[in-house]
Amino acid sequence: MIQEIYNSNLFILIVSLLLICSILAVQFSVKVNAPSLLFFILFGMIAGSDILGIINFSNPEIAQLVGMMALVIILFDGGMQTQWKTIRPVAAPAISLATVGVLLTSALVGVAAYFLFDLNWAEAFLMGALVGSTDAAAVFAMLAGKNITSRLEATLEGESGANDPMAVFLTTALISVVNQEGTGILEFIGQFILQMGGGLLIGLLIGKIASKSLYRIKLSSSGLYPLLAISFAYLAYSIGSLLNASGLLAVYVTALVIGNSQLKQRSPILRFNEGFSWIAQIGLFVILGLFVAPSDVFSFSIMVKGLFLSLILMFIARPVAAFLSVTGMKFKFKEKLFLSWSGLRGAVPIVLALFPLLADLENSALYFNIVFFVVLTSTLIQGTTIPKVASKLGLVSTPNTNPIYTMDLLSVGKTELEVAEYQITEHSNATDKKIKDLHLPETVNITLILREGNTVPPSGSLTLKTGDTLYMLLQDDEMKAVEEIFEAEEE
Repeated sequence: MIQEIYNSNLFILIVSLLLICSILAVQFSVKVNAPSLLFFILFGMIAGSDILGIINFSNPEIAQLVGMMALVIILFDGGMQTQWKTIRPVAAPAISLATVGVLLTSALVGVAAYFLFDLNWAEAFLMGALVGSTDAAAVFAMLAGKNITSRLEATLEGESGANDPMAVFLTTALISVVNQEGTGILEFIGQFILQMGGGLLIGLLIGKIASKSLYRIKLSSSGLYPLLAISFAYLAYSIGSLLNASGLLAVYVTALVIGNSQLKQRSPILRFNEGFSWIAQIGLFVILGLFVAPSDVFSFSIMVKGLFLSLILMFIARPVAAFLSVTGMKFKFKEKLFLSWSGLRGAVPIVLALFPLLADLENSALYFNIVFFVVLTSTLIQGTTIPKVASKLGLVSTPNTNPIYTMDLLSVGKTELEVAEYQITEHSNATDKKIKDLHLPETVNITLILREGNTVPPSGSLTLKTGDTLYMLLQDDEMKAVEEIFEAEEE
Protein backbone atom coordinates (compact mmCIF):
# COMPACT_ATOMS: atom_id res chain seq x y z
CA MET A 1 0.00 0.00 0.00
CA ILE A 2 1.19 3.51 -0.80
CA GLN A 3 2.64 5.00 2.38
CA GLU A 4 0.57 8.22 2.19
CA ILE A 5 -2.67 6.24 1.87
CA TYR A 6 -1.64 4.00 4.77
CA ASN A 7 -0.89 7.04 6.94
CA SER A 8 -4.25 8.65 6.17
CA ASN A 9 -6.09 5.42 6.97
CA LEU A 10 -4.15 5.09 10.22
CA PHE A 11 -5.05 8.67 11.11
CA ILE A 12 -8.75 7.95 10.52
CA LEU A 13 -8.48 4.88 12.77
CA ILE A 14 -6.87 6.92 15.55
CA VAL A 15 -9.52 9.66 15.29
CA SER A 16 -12.32 7.09 15.45
CA LEU A 17 -10.84 5.46 18.54
CA LEU A 18 -10.34 8.85 20.20
CA LEU A 19 -13.97 9.75 19.50
CA ILE A 20 -15.27 6.47 20.91
CA CYS A 21 -13.12 6.74 24.03
CA SER A 22 -14.09 10.39 24.50
CA ILE A 23 -17.82 9.71 24.20
CA LEU A 24 -17.57 6.84 26.67
CA ALA A 25 -15.61 9.15 28.95
CA VAL A 26 -18.61 11.51 29.08
CA GLN A 27 -20.68 8.83 30.79
CA PHE A 28 -17.83 7.87 33.09
CA SER A 29 -17.32 11.51 34.08
CA VAL A 30 -20.98 11.76 35.08
CA LYS A 31 -20.63 8.75 37.39
CA VAL A 32 -17.48 10.03 39.09
CA ASN A 33 -18.70 13.66 39.07
CA ALA A 34 -15.69 14.93 37.14
CA PRO A 35 -15.82 17.36 34.19
CA SER A 36 -15.49 15.47 30.92
CA LEU A 37 -13.01 17.99 29.50
CA LEU A 38 -10.34 16.46 31.75
CA PHE A 39 -10.67 13.15 29.94
CA PHE A 40 -10.62 14.78 26.49
CA ILE A 41 -7.44 16.69 27.34
CA LEU A 42 -5.93 13.54 28.85
CA PHE A 43 -6.53 11.57 25.63
CA GLY A 44 -4.83 14.30 23.65
CA MET A 45 -1.86 14.47 26.01
CA ILE A 46 -1.38 10.69 25.95
CA ALA A 47 -1.61 10.52 22.16
CA GLY A 48 0.72 13.51 21.74
CA SER A 49 4.40 13.61 21.00
CA ASP A 50 5.48 13.85 24.65
CA ILE A 51 4.05 10.47 25.73
CA LEU A 52 3.02 7.89 23.11
CA GLY A 53 3.97 9.99 20.11
CA ILE A 54 1.04 8.72 18.03
CA ILE A 55 0.16 12.21 16.76
CA ASN A 56 2.75 14.96 16.53
CA PHE A 57 0.99 18.31 16.62
CA SER A 58 2.56 21.68 17.40
CA ASN A 59 0.91 24.17 15.04
CA PRO A 60 -0.59 27.10 16.99
CA GLU A 61 -2.35 28.50 13.88
CA ILE A 62 -4.35 25.30 13.36
CA ALA A 63 -5.01 24.95 17.09
CA GLN A 64 -6.33 28.52 17.24
CA LEU A 65 -8.50 28.00 14.14
CA VAL A 66 -9.98 24.77 15.53
CA GLY A 67 -10.47 26.48 18.88
CA MET A 68 -12.41 29.45 17.52
CA MET A 69 -14.57 27.27 15.24
CA ALA A 70 -15.39 25.04 18.19
CA LEU A 71 -16.20 28.01 20.45
CA VAL A 72 -18.65 29.30 17.83
CA ILE A 73 -20.54 25.99 17.92
CA ILE A 74 -20.53 25.82 21.73
CA LEU A 75 -21.73 29.42 22.13
CA PHE A 76 -24.38 28.95 19.46
CA ASP A 77 -25.75 25.83 21.14
CA GLY A 78 -25.87 27.55 24.53
CA GLY A 79 -27.52 30.68 23.14
CA MET A 80 -30.13 28.69 21.21
CA GLN A 81 -31.27 27.00 24.43
CA THR A 82 -31.44 30.22 26.47
CA GLN A 83 -34.93 31.68 26.82
CA TRP A 84 -35.58 35.44 27.00
CA LYS A 85 -37.97 34.99 29.92
CA THR A 86 -35.19 33.21 31.83
CA ILE A 87 -32.31 35.51 31.00
CA ARG A 88 -34.14 38.86 31.07
CA PRO A 89 -34.51 39.09 34.88
CA VAL A 90 -30.79 38.42 35.38
CA ALA A 91 -29.45 40.42 32.44
CA ALA A 92 -27.94 43.11 34.69
CA PRO A 93 -25.88 40.80 36.97
CA ALA A 94 -24.89 38.57 34.04
CA ILE A 95 -23.61 41.52 32.01
CA SER A 96 -21.91 43.01 35.07
CA LEU A 97 -20.10 39.74 35.77
CA ALA A 98 -19.19 39.41 32.07
CA THR A 99 -17.63 42.89 31.92
CA VAL A 100 -16.79 44.37 35.31
CA GLY A 101 -16.22 40.91 36.75
CA VAL A 102 -13.79 39.91 33.99
CA LEU A 103 -11.94 43.23 34.28
CA LEU A 104 -11.56 42.95 38.07
CA THR A 105 -10.56 39.28 37.92
CA SER A 106 -7.97 40.03 35.24
CA ALA A 107 -6.55 42.95 37.22
CA LEU A 108 -6.23 41.04 40.50
CA VAL A 109 -4.69 37.98 38.83
CA GLY A 110 -2.39 40.33 36.93
CA VAL A 111 -1.10 41.85 40.17
CA ALA A 112 -0.40 38.36 41.51
CA ALA A 113 1.32 37.37 38.25
CA TYR A 114 3.59 40.41 38.50
CA PHE A 115 5.00 39.20 41.82
CA LEU A 116 5.05 35.49 40.90
CA PHE A 117 6.78 35.75 37.53
CA ASP A 118 9.53 37.80 35.96
CA LEU A 119 7.10 39.98 34.00
CA ASN A 120 6.52 43.69 33.57
CA TRP A 121 3.11 45.14 34.39
CA ALA A 122 1.72 44.89 30.86
CA GLU A 123 2.82 41.26 30.57
CA ALA A 124 1.41 40.46 34.01
CA PHE A 125 -1.99 41.96 33.20
CA LEU A 126 -1.98 39.96 29.96
CA MET A 127 -1.59 36.83 32.09
CA GLY A 128 -4.62 37.97 34.10
CA ALA A 129 -6.68 38.63 30.97
CA LEU A 130 -6.01 35.13 29.66
CA VAL A 131 -7.73 33.53 32.67
CA GLY A 132 -10.25 36.31 33.29
CA SER A 133 -13.33 34.68 31.76
CA THR A 134 -15.36 31.64 32.66
CA ASP A 135 -15.94 28.97 30.04
CA ALA A 136 -19.33 28.46 28.38
CA ALA A 137 -18.80 24.76 27.64
CA ALA A 138 -17.69 23.99 31.19
CA VAL A 139 -20.48 26.03 32.81
CA PHE A 140 -23.27 24.66 30.60
CA ALA A 141 -22.10 21.09 31.24
CA MET A 142 -21.67 21.71 34.97
CA LEU A 143 -25.18 23.14 35.41
CA ALA A 144 -26.99 20.52 33.33
CA GLY A 145 -29.35 18.47 35.48
CA LYS A 146 -28.05 19.87 38.79
CA ASN A 147 -31.28 21.77 39.65
CA ILE A 148 -29.41 24.87 40.80
CA THR A 149 -31.92 27.62 41.62
CA SER A 150 -33.13 29.14 38.38
CA ARG A 151 -31.86 32.69 39.04
CA LEU A 152 -28.31 31.53 39.75
CA GLU A 153 -28.29 29.11 36.84
CA ALA A 154 -29.49 31.79 34.43
CA THR A 155 -26.94 34.29 35.76
CA LEU A 156 -24.02 31.90 35.35
CA GLU A 157 -25.14 30.84 31.88
CA GLY A 158 -25.58 34.45 30.82
CA GLU A 159 -22.18 35.39 32.20
CA SER A 160 -20.35 32.50 30.53
CA GLY A 161 -22.03 33.22 27.20
CA ALA A 162 -21.30 36.94 27.29
CA ASN A 163 -17.85 37.18 28.92
CA ASP A 164 -15.78 35.58 26.15
CA PRO A 165 -15.87 38.77 24.02
CA MET A 166 -14.57 40.80 26.97
CA ALA A 167 -11.70 38.36 27.53
CA VAL A 168 -10.80 38.35 23.81
CA PHE A 169 -10.86 42.16 23.76
CA LEU A 170 -8.61 42.48 26.83
CA THR A 171 -6.21 39.85 25.48
CA THR A 172 -5.77 41.44 22.04
CA ALA A 173 -5.54 44.94 23.52
CA LEU A 174 -2.86 43.93 26.03
CA ILE A 175 -0.89 42.05 23.37
CA SER A 176 -0.73 45.37 21.49
CA VAL A 177 0.51 47.08 24.64
CA VAL A 178 3.17 44.40 25.22
CA ASN A 179 4.28 44.81 21.60
CA GLN A 180 4.50 48.57 22.27
CA GLU A 181 2.05 49.34 19.50
CA GLY A 182 0.56 52.12 21.61
CA THR A 183 -2.99 51.90 22.92
CA GLY A 184 -4.08 55.01 24.80
CA ILE A 185 -6.94 54.97 27.25
CA LEU A 186 -9.28 56.79 24.84
CA GLU A 187 -8.37 54.45 22.01
CA PHE A 188 -8.88 51.52 24.37
CA ILE A 189 -12.39 52.71 25.30
CA GLY A 190 -13.20 53.40 21.65
CA GLN A 191 -12.17 49.91 20.60
CA PHE A 192 -14.27 48.43 23.40
CA ILE A 193 -17.39 50.32 22.33
CA LEU A 194 -16.78 49.43 18.68
CA GLN A 195 -16.26 45.74 19.34
CA MET A 196 -19.11 45.22 21.78
CA GLY A 197 -21.58 47.54 20.07
CA GLY A 198 -20.70 46.17 16.65
CA GLY A 199 -20.99 42.57 17.84
CA LEU A 200 -24.40 43.30 19.35
CA LEU A 201 -25.76 44.98 16.22
CA ILE A 202 -24.38 42.33 13.87
CA GLY A 203 -25.81 39.58 16.07
CA LEU A 204 -29.25 41.20 16.09
CA LEU A 205 -29.19 41.69 12.32
CA ILE A 206 -27.95 38.18 11.43
CA GLY A 207 -30.29 36.68 14.05
CA LYS A 208 -33.34 38.38 12.51
CA ILE A 209 -32.35 37.31 8.99
CA ALA A 210 -31.62 33.77 10.16
CA SER A 211 -34.86 33.33 12.13
CA LYS A 212 -36.99 34.56 9.22
CA SER A 213 -35.07 32.36 6.78
CA LEU A 214 -35.38 29.26 8.97
CA TYR A 215 -39.13 29.84 9.34
CA ARG A 216 -40.06 30.79 5.79
CA ILE A 217 -37.72 28.77 3.58
CA LYS A 218 -38.99 25.29 2.72
CA LEU A 219 -36.06 22.93 2.32
CA SER A 220 -36.28 19.50 0.74
CA SER A 221 -34.95 17.72 3.83
CA SER A 222 -35.34 18.45 7.53
CA GLY A 223 -31.63 17.65 7.95
CA LEU A 224 -30.75 20.83 6.06
CA TYR A 225 -32.31 23.15 8.65
CA PRO A 226 -29.65 22.53 11.33
CA LEU A 227 -26.90 23.05 8.75
CA LEU A 228 -28.48 26.33 7.67
CA ALA A 229 -28.72 27.46 11.30
CA ILE A 230 -25.07 26.71 12.10
CA SER A 231 -24.04 28.43 8.86
CA PHE A 232 -25.62 31.64 10.12
CA ALA A 233 -23.57 31.27 13.33
CA TYR A 234 -20.32 31.16 11.36
CA LEU A 235 -21.56 34.02 9.18
CA ALA A 236 -22.16 36.16 12.26
CA TYR A 237 -18.70 35.36 13.67
CA SER A 238 -16.84 36.00 10.43
CA ILE A 239 -18.61 39.27 9.61
CA GLY A 240 -18.16 40.51 13.17
CA SER A 241 -14.46 39.64 13.26
CA LEU A 242 -13.71 41.05 9.79
CA LEU A 243 -15.40 44.34 10.74
CA ASN A 244 -13.28 44.54 13.92
CA ALA A 245 -16.32 43.84 16.09
CA SER A 246 -16.71 40.99 18.57
CA GLY A 247 -17.43 37.88 16.52
CA LEU A 248 -18.17 35.75 19.57
CA LEU A 249 -20.69 38.27 20.90
CA ALA A 250 -22.32 38.35 17.46
CA VAL A 251 -22.66 34.55 17.57
CA TYR A 252 -24.24 34.51 21.03
CA VAL A 253 -26.72 37.29 20.19
CA THR A 254 -27.58 35.57 16.90
CA ALA A 255 -28.29 32.35 18.80
CA LEU A 256 -30.47 34.17 21.35
CA VAL A 257 -32.55 35.76 18.60
CA ILE A 258 -32.97 32.49 16.68
CA GLY A 259 -33.70 30.43 19.77
CA ASN A 260 -36.43 32.80 20.90
CA SER A 261 -38.10 33.09 17.50
CA GLN A 262 -40.81 30.94 15.99
CA LEU A 263 -39.02 28.17 14.13
CA LYS A 264 -39.85 25.23 11.97
CA GLN A 265 -37.88 22.08 12.71
CA ARG A 266 -36.81 23.45 16.10
CA SER A 267 -36.25 19.99 17.54
CA PRO A 268 -33.92 18.74 14.75
CA ILE A 269 -31.94 21.98 14.99
CA LEU A 270 -31.50 21.69 18.76
CA ARG A 271 -30.61 17.99 18.59
CA PHE A 272 -28.06 18.63 15.85
CA ASN A 273 -26.56 21.54 17.79
CA GLU A 274 -26.25 19.43 20.94
CA GLY A 275 -24.44 16.63 19.12
CA PHE A 276 -22.29 19.03 17.12
CA SER A 277 -21.42 20.90 20.32
CA TRP A 278 -20.15 17.68 21.89
CA ILE A 279 -18.05 16.94 18.81
CA ALA A 280 -16.67 20.49 19.01
CA GLN A 281 -15.79 20.10 22.69
CA ILE A 282 -14.14 16.74 22.13
CA GLY A 283 -12.17 17.97 19.13
CA LEU A 284 -11.17 21.19 20.87
CA PHE A 285 -9.87 19.62 24.07
CA VAL A 286 -8.15 16.74 22.30
CA ILE A 287 -6.37 19.22 20.01
CA LEU A 288 -5.34 21.31 23.00
CA GLY A 289 -4.14 18.16 24.76
CA LEU A 290 -2.08 17.24 21.70
CA PHE A 291 -0.59 20.73 21.57
CA VAL A 292 0.61 20.82 25.15
CA ALA A 293 3.89 19.28 26.26
CA PRO A 294 3.28 17.55 29.65
CA SER A 295 6.99 17.71 30.48
CA ASP A 296 6.77 21.52 30.34
CA VAL A 297 3.39 21.99 32.05
CA PHE A 298 4.20 19.60 34.89
CA SER A 299 7.65 20.94 35.61
CA PHE A 300 8.19 21.85 39.27
CA SER A 301 8.35 25.60 38.65
CA ILE A 302 5.18 25.73 36.54
CA MET A 303 3.21 23.57 38.98
CA VAL A 304 4.19 25.55 42.08
CA LYS A 305 3.67 29.01 40.60
CA GLY A 306 0.63 27.86 38.63
CA LEU A 307 -0.96 26.46 41.77
CA PHE A 308 -0.38 29.75 43.63
CA LEU A 309 -1.95 31.70 40.78
CA SER A 310 -4.87 29.29 40.57
CA LEU A 311 -5.57 29.56 44.31
CA ILE A 312 -5.44 33.35 44.10
CA LEU A 313 -7.89 33.21 41.20
CA MET A 314 -10.32 30.89 42.99
CA PHE A 315 -10.17 32.28 46.53
CA ILE A 316 -9.40 35.98 46.03
CA ALA A 317 -9.82 37.36 42.51
CA ARG A 318 -13.06 35.64 41.52
CA PRO A 319 -14.82 36.17 44.88
CA VAL A 320 -13.87 39.86 45.01
CA ALA A 321 -14.98 40.35 41.40
CA ALA A 322 -18.23 38.43 41.90
CA PHE A 323 -19.22 40.23 45.11
CA LEU A 324 -18.47 43.69 43.68
CA SER A 325 -20.11 42.95 40.32
CA VAL A 326 -23.50 42.04 41.82
CA THR A 327 -23.53 44.65 44.60
CA GLY A 328 -27.01 46.10 45.00
CA MET A 329 -28.63 43.41 42.81
CA LYS A 330 -30.51 41.57 45.57
CA PHE A 331 -28.32 38.48 45.76
CA LYS A 332 -28.12 36.84 49.17
CA PHE A 333 -24.74 36.19 50.76
CA LYS A 334 -24.95 32.45 50.04
CA GLU A 335 -25.78 33.15 46.40
CA LYS A 336 -22.76 35.43 46.10
CA LEU A 337 -20.60 32.68 47.58
CA PHE A 338 -21.89 30.25 44.98
CA LEU A 339 -21.29 32.74 42.16
CA SER A 340 -17.75 33.14 43.50
CA TRP A 341 -17.08 29.41 43.47
CA SER A 342 -18.70 28.74 40.07
CA GLY A 343 -16.21 30.65 37.92
CA LEU A 344 -15.06 27.58 35.99
CA ARG A 345 -12.17 28.00 33.57
CA GLY A 346 -12.00 25.81 30.50
CA ALA A 347 -11.39 25.99 26.76
CA VAL A 348 -11.54 29.77 26.35
CA PRO A 349 -8.45 30.62 28.47
CA ILE A 350 -6.42 27.89 26.74
CA VAL A 351 -7.46 29.11 23.28
CA LEU A 352 -6.65 32.69 24.30
CA ALA A 353 -3.24 31.48 25.53
CA LEU A 354 -2.49 30.63 21.89
CA PHE A 355 -2.74 34.32 20.93
CA PRO A 356 0.65 35.26 22.49
CA LEU A 357 2.19 32.33 20.59
CA LEU A 358 0.72 33.64 17.34
CA ALA A 359 2.00 37.13 18.20
CA ASP A 360 5.43 35.64 18.94
CA LEU A 361 5.68 37.28 22.37
CA GLU A 362 8.77 36.67 24.46
CA ASN A 363 6.97 34.80 27.25
CA SER A 364 4.38 33.02 25.07
CA ALA A 365 5.39 29.51 26.22
CA LEU A 366 5.10 30.61 29.88
CA TYR A 367 1.62 32.03 29.25
CA PHE A 368 0.38 28.82 27.65
CA ASN A 369 1.82 26.47 30.26
CA ILE A 370 0.59 28.51 33.23
CA VAL A 371 -2.90 28.99 31.78
CA PHE A 372 -3.13 25.31 30.95
CA PHE A 373 -2.22 24.36 34.52
CA VAL A 374 -4.65 26.92 35.99
CA VAL A 375 -7.48 25.46 33.89
CA LEU A 376 -6.65 21.94 35.05
CA THR A 377 -6.63 22.92 38.72
CA SER A 378 -9.82 24.97 38.36
CA THR A 379 -11.54 22.02 36.72
CA LEU A 380 -10.31 19.51 39.29
CA ILE A 381 -11.04 21.61 42.38
CA GLN A 382 -14.10 23.64 41.40
CA GLY A 383 -15.65 21.44 38.74
CA THR A 384 -15.89 18.41 41.01
CA THR A 385 -17.26 20.28 44.03
CA ILE A 386 -19.84 22.72 42.60
CA PRO A 387 -22.86 20.38 43.08
CA LYS A 388 -21.84 19.75 46.70
CA VAL A 389 -21.31 23.45 47.35
CA ALA A 390 -24.75 24.25 45.94
CA SER A 391 -26.31 21.58 48.14
CA LYS A 392 -24.48 22.77 51.29
CA LEU A 393 -25.59 26.34 50.65
CA GLY A 394 -29.20 25.23 50.14
CA LEU A 395 -29.29 26.42 46.53
CA VAL A 396 -30.68 23.25 44.95
CA SER A 397 -34.38 23.24 44.11
CA THR A 398 -36.89 20.98 42.42
CA PRO A 399 -37.44 21.91 38.77
CA ASN A 400 -40.41 24.21 38.21
CA THR A 401 -40.97 23.37 34.59
CA ASN A 402 -40.36 20.66 32.08
CA PRO A 403 -39.62 21.57 28.46
CA ILE A 404 -41.63 20.19 25.57
CA TYR A 405 -39.59 17.74 23.50
CA THR A 406 -40.56 17.11 19.91
CA MET A 407 -39.72 14.69 17.11
CA ASP A 408 -40.19 15.07 13.39
CA LEU A 409 -43.19 13.08 12.20
CA LEU A 410 -43.79 13.87 8.54
CA SER A 411 -41.20 15.01 6.02
CA VAL A 412 -40.85 18.61 4.93
CA GLY A 413 -42.91 19.42 1.88
CA LYS A 414 -45.90 17.55 3.29
CA THR A 415 -47.97 18.51 6.30
CA GLU A 416 -45.43 19.64 8.89
CA LEU A 417 -46.45 17.70 11.97
CA GLU A 418 -44.51 16.83 15.08
CA VAL A 419 -45.03 14.62 18.09
CA ALA A 420 -44.45 16.63 21.24
CA GLU A 421 -43.66 15.03 24.60
CA TYR A 422 -44.37 16.85 27.84
CA GLN A 423 -44.20 15.72 31.46
CA ILE A 424 -46.49 17.39 33.97
CA THR A 425 -44.59 18.76 36.98
CA GLU A 426 -45.88 19.95 40.33
CA HIS A 427 -45.75 23.61 39.27
CA SER A 428 -47.14 23.22 35.75
CA ASN A 429 -50.26 25.22 34.86
CA ALA A 430 -51.80 21.96 33.67
CA THR A 431 -51.50 20.16 37.01
CA ASP A 432 -54.88 19.04 38.43
CA LYS A 433 -56.73 20.48 35.45
CA LYS A 434 -59.07 18.70 33.06
CA ILE A 435 -57.86 18.46 29.48
CA LYS A 436 -60.89 20.35 28.21
CA ASP A 437 -60.03 23.26 30.53
CA LEU A 438 -56.58 23.72 29.00
CA HIS A 439 -58.08 25.30 25.88
CA LEU A 440 -55.55 23.71 23.55
CA PRO A 441 -55.74 24.74 19.87
CA GLU A 442 -58.36 22.69 18.05
CA THR A 443 -55.78 21.09 15.76
CA VAL A 444 -53.67 19.81 18.69
CA ASN A 445 -54.43 16.19 19.50
CA ILE A 446 -53.30 14.41 22.68
CA THR A 447 -52.66 10.91 21.36
CA LEU A 448 -51.29 9.16 24.45
CA ILE A 449 -50.92 9.71 28.20
CA LEU A 450 -48.57 7.67 30.41
CA ARG A 451 -49.35 7.55 34.14
CA GLU A 452 -47.23 5.46 36.53
CA GLY A 453 -46.11 3.24 33.68
CA ASN A 454 -49.62 2.64 32.33
CA THR A 455 -51.40 4.15 29.35
CA VAL A 456 -54.45 6.29 30.03
CA PRO A 457 -56.97 7.04 27.26
CA PRO A 458 -57.10 10.83 26.73
CA SER A 459 -60.49 12.47 27.12
CA GLY A 460 -61.73 15.97 27.80
CA SER A 461 -62.88 15.06 31.30
CA LEU A 462 -59.54 13.48 32.33
CA THR A 463 -57.72 15.38 35.11
CA LEU A 464 -53.96 15.62 34.61
CA LYS A 465 -51.70 14.69 37.53
CA THR A 466 -48.11 15.39 38.45
CA GLY A 467 -45.87 12.90 36.67
CA ASP A 468 -48.18 12.35 33.70
CA THR A 469 -46.41 12.25 30.33
CA LEU A 470 -48.40 13.57 27.38
CA TYR A 471 -47.76 12.88 23.71
CA MET A 472 -49.37 15.42 21.40
CA LEU A 473 -49.68 15.67 17.63
CA LEU A 474 -49.32 19.27 16.49
CA GLN A 475 -48.01 21.58 13.79
CA ASP A 476 -44.80 23.58 14.04
CA ASP A 477 -46.52 26.94 14.38
CA GLU A 478 -48.62 25.71 17.33
CA MET A 479 -45.62 24.97 19.54
CA LYS A 480 -45.40 28.42 21.14
CA ALA A 481 -49.09 28.46 22.11
CA VAL A 482 -48.83 24.98 23.63
CA GLU A 483 -45.70 25.92 25.60
CA GLU A 484 -47.52 28.92 27.10
CA ILE A 485 -50.39 26.68 28.20
CA PHE A 486 -48.11 24.19 29.93
CA GLU A 487 -45.46 26.55 31.31
CA ALA A 488 -44.82 26.60 35.05
CA GLU A 489 -46.58 28.92 37.42
CA GLU A 490 -44.50 31.67 38.96
CA GLU A 491 -43.47 30.90 42.52
